[in-house]
Amino acid sequence: MASVYVGMTVDILHHGHINIIEQARKYGDVTIGLLSDAAVSDHKRLPYLTFEQRKRIVENIRGVVNVVPQEEWDYAPNLLKYKPDIMVHGDDWLDGPLLPYRERARAALAEYGGHLIEIPYTRGVSSNEMVG
Repeated sequence: MASVYVGMTVDILHHGHINIIEQARKYGDVTIGLLSDAAVSDHKRLPYLTFEQRKRIVENIRGVVNVVPQEEWDYAPNLLKYKPDIMVHGDDWLDGPLLPYRERARAALAEYGGHLIEIPYTRGVSSNEMVG
């Protein structure tokens, strides 16, 4: 079974999170790289829930085999550390401010032969919009 990495914050759990986990599960055993509070706060407000609370929630989602901390907004360090066969991400980073993170993730995956699978981003749902 292939190892699959998905990075996420999961501040407010919604169907977009479940969708990406369901898609990732099709490819193998899913490890969630859960962004630490420090990693999140570098780019947006602190999550409502603590890291440990968010971790407990994610650990209990069907299909999640492992949850590891992701200490940076950048995926590359965890990709190089855990070397998953596949990384799954939404296609919302094909341009705009997330593009540099996509390029670094692709470079990290290429270093050891990992693959990136991008799935359609779940439109119409966003934790940031829910907060508003």
